[in-house]
Amino acid sequence: MHTDTESCVRAVRAKDARFDGVFFTAVLTTGIYCRPSCPVVPPKPRNMRFYPSAAACQQAGYRACKRCRPDTTPGSPAWNHRADLVARAMRLVADGVVDREGVTGLATRLGYSTRQVERQLLAELGAGPLALARAQRAQTARILIETTQLSMAEIAFAAGFASIRTFNDTVRDVYALAPGELRTRAAGLRSRTAPGTSGILSLRLPFRAPLNPSNLFGHLAATAVPGVEEWRDGAYRRTLRLPHGSGVVALTPAPDHVACRLALTDQRDLTVAISRCRRLLDLDADPVAVDEQLRTDELLAPLVEKAPGRRVPRTVDEPEFAVRAVLGQQVSTAAARTHAARLVRAHGEPVDDPEGGLTHLFPTPEALAALDPESLALPRSRRTTLTGLVRQLADGTLKLGVDSDWGEARARLTALPGFGPWTVEVIAMRALGDPDAFLPTDLGVRRAAQGLGLPSTPAAFTARAAAWRPWRAYAVQYLWATDDHPINYLPE
Repeated sequence: MHTDTESCVRAVRAKDARFDGVFFTAVLTTGIYCRPSCPVVPPKPRNMRFYPSAAACQQAGYRACKRCRPDTTPGSPAWNHRADLVARAMRLVADGVVDREGVTGLATRLGYSTRQVERQLLAELGAGPLALARAQRAQTARILIETTQLSMAEIAFAAGFASIRTFNDTVRDVYALAPGELRTRAAGLRSRTAPGTSGILSLRLPFRAPLNPSNLFGHLAATAVPGVEEWRDGAYRRTLRLPHGSGVVALTPAPDHVACRLALTDQRDLTVAISRCRRLLDLDADPVAVDEQLRTDELLAPLVEKAPGRRVPRTVDEPEFAVRAVLGQQVSTAAARTHAARLVRAHGEPVDDPEGGLTHLFPTPEALAALDPESLALPRSRRTTLTGLVRQLADGTLKLGVDSDWGEARARLTALPGFGPWTVEVIAMRALGDPDAFLPTDLGVRRAAQGLGLPSTPAAFTARAAAWRPWRAYAVQYLWATDDHPINYLPE
């Protein structure tokens, strides 16, 4: 969109928050860049320049606006509903791959040369993978500076900088303030708020309004695996397996943000933890675009009007969700939770949780691949399905992650014994993040379809749902919401 100057100018003049994160406005006369909804008086159009990413603004020499803080906007929704090279690369950058494995590691995961990856990112985003990772490191550093009492040296390395000098230079370049000045500015705000708990990071996760929390948090709470997940004191809490250690997160819905409390064993995992929590809650989605499309169907429109802004509850761990999808085949939600809890107690890694009742990380595919199938309290066919899945996940034959090619992953899942359309599509929807995944054979979806007068056979229903593309996964959320099931309600 950043190439459409007229549309960008209109969005800036209207202070339209829907475009925050979609493009950024740089101001020639002040040398700063802003989000489209910045509250200051808009500059003259001749002094505006538009960029597709914060990294491109920084690379062009602009500093982040201190008023609107454009580095804290939701991410572009494009990276979640596309499956091409650039979108997969952006999801990997957000997951910290460039910091851990470098540009070569990024390219290897994508199956392209480093030159091809850099060229495509530059063409679409105006910045290469190193610049994009640098912008992300700067944002992580700012969060740690403003919300913790860690020393600047600890923050520098936790945010992924190779040296303290690079950390200092980057913070000054991006924010026009030294790290110490950023902390001083934030000290006044902290003094007016309740004191935090030592070792706990408290953040706000922004999103594009509207957001309907009922099915999002209701689904996560109703399907929570004991020991790994819980609903406590109005928050969804769960354990996290991260590149450098583990963590516990508590996510609480609020009118204009999601409150996030993180306890990490290694602060270097902050960027990855935030990225995975945003993905779990689908916070980078564009609900206005989704709902506008779904409203064009006269049968679906009343559901959208009644409760707009539904999100797709996703996952923080793609292999974990695939295992849970198999355990949930043709059983109740309660039975699926019981089966998963048994695996967790037997094969999960213990964690400490002073603030709640979480006890374990969900077991890795490698741990599950070593289990005795006869120890599973499952039908023999389900044991075969589960062991076949974890074996391929463990040896790398099947890869499920933010960088997965959706078509290839579907084909490999379909080839596994015991994997029918429902299992493949629910994994595509919630683990891979495909916004167009569809479940025409799901019992709840079929029941809702019949109640609305939609076709009842899978083939006819799929044909009818073509008008909802590319947002059929969101249509599924609206259809599920017609049922009186715990997944549709926030717990008391």
